[in-house]
Amino acid sequence: MPSLNRVILIGNLTRDPEMRYTPSGTARTSFSIAINRRYKDQQGQQQEETTFVPITVWGVQAEHCANYLTKGQLVAVDGRLRIYSFQTEEGESRKVTEVVASRVEFLGGRKAGGEGDADIHPAATEAVEEEPAAGPTAEISDQKGEEEVPF
Repeated sequence: MPSLNRVILIGNLTRDPEMRYTPSGTARTSFSIAINRRYKDQQGQQQEETTFVPITVWGVQAEHCANYLTKGQLVAVDGRLRIYSFQTEEGESRKVTEVVASRVEFLGGRKAGGEGDADIHPAATEAVEEEPAAGPTAEISDQKGEEEVPF
């Protein structure tokens, strides 16, 4: 029987996206979204639950996300769930759950300074390249130098 790993989420960015490049030059952008759910509890009281989900985007779309998204903006994310473990420098085991986005749609307005009244950047819905083949960690570089970062 075939497997299926697909996640579709709509939420607001909890922080501005952070973009870095792998040593081979592939862009990787990460951000988190908040997803709110309202429901009534057993006593009939209205409750709200917020789930925070880390998102990783690769390639050209990672660059678009870094350039056009800001904290608070509404996005739709289509991707796959990824759960991995790594060990810290102190020897502690950590487990991380994230969504690796294959598509990000910008549902809110443009970043300040953008041109025009369109709500969606023309390249916002392009399919993205898959993440580079790598083990549980990959070297990611930024302007300050290179560091090994789990993804």
